[in-house]
Amino acid sequence: MKRREILKGISLLPFGTGIVAAVAPLTTAKAAGKANGRNLFSELGVRTFINAAGTYTAMTGSLMRDEVIEAIQSASRDFCMLDELQDKVGEKIASLVHSESAVVTAGCFSAMTLGLAGVLTGMDQKKVEMLPNLDGSGMKSEVIIQNGHNIGYSHALTNTGCKIIFVETIADVEKAINEKTALLWFLNVQSDKGSITHEQWVALGKKFHIPTMIDIAADVPPVSNLWKFHDMGFDLVCISGGKAMRGPQSAGLLMGRKDLIAAARLSMPPRGSTIGRGMKVNKEEILGMYVALEHFIHNDHEKEWKEWESRISTIERAVKPFKGLTTEVKVPTLGNVTPTLHITWDSTAIKHTTKTLQENLRNGNPSIEVIGNGDNHITITAWVMKAGDEKIVASRLKEEFTKAISV
Repeated sequence: MKRREILKGISLLPFGTGIVAAVAPLTTAKAAGKANGRNLFSELGVRTFINAAGTYTAMTGSLMRDEVIEAIQSASRDFCMLDELQDKVGEKIASLVHSESAVVTAGCFSAMTLGLAGVLTGMDQKKVEMLPNLDGSGMKSEVIIQNGHNIGYSHALTNTGCKIIFVETIADVEKAINEKTALLWFLNVQSDKGSITHEQWVALGKKFHIPTMIDIAADVPPVSNLWKFHDMGFDLVCISGGKAMRGPQSAGLLMGRKDLIAAARLSMPPRGSTIGRGMKVNKEEILGMYVALEHFIHNDHEKEWKEWESRISTIERAVKPFKGLTTEVKVPTLGNVTPTLHITWDSTAIKHTTKTLQENLRNGNPSIEVIGNGDNHITITAWVMKAGDEKIVASRLKEEFTKAISV
């Protein structure tokens, strides 16, 4: 099961499922939520868990690195001018990712809305204040997207007032382009679901002088994706900051052409009377995102990958001996590109359903989240686990499968 399918399932989960609040394991003694000796999660009765699923917004993304938390705490002690900070941080980020310019946004979704806003308005302040009311504005009003890339995130684009035009082929794009066409938008995680490649999409934009934007929200690792699409020729690149980069969950990046970033910023705070006023990013998040990006780029990715493989191997070894159970480690090609353990079982030998196994893990102590992939099939990732979590997951899975056999 790919990330796009998993997201649909997570979005359907009800609020307040009656899950018990689990006591955090010993390995989470320094977890977020503790302040001045208080465990606020415990006080509030909020369940914490070992994340063996991945960097999903519903599961609060990833955990910020210590360096990011330190940057946030340090930034909270002084005032600065927001635009000046964005200027300076944007310059640093742009140099790291091979783009002309960059700005920290309120997540990837926000980056998409703001990026298109910049395309529509340019540096015209009157147009900025008119969005999303495009009628009679003289602004363009259509965005072209491949049918296979339509999984809901395009709502960030219609927030500007634009209409989505769906296409299948290059010929469709050339036919659809007209004086109203503002942008060609590409969703990287769905690139295998469209007939037009990245390079062809960029070429179409260049041919007709229309900006191209790509959403790579959850598409690092590999780290090279941070500059790959700039080098390829995309005019704007949008990414989430609170996933693999382990920045603030509410932060993201809009990167690309200097003129388009400057125009996008006219719709950003601290300015009012704009569609982006509610997409506020504070100084702490800006600096936290910068530090997270810097650390991620300079990280030892080979060493980290081996650690992920080791954690997955620990879990696989614990469950592999069960008769009627099969394990396989795969690496997705698009989104969440990390070692992923697939566990499937024969229901005649192991009496658990996927839902039962998930609920037992969720309601245990410590609580554990895994992804269900239909009947008798779960997937597990280890890249957002804390050191030692894999041993707990391995032990709990072994315990659950043992019980299921003896039923």
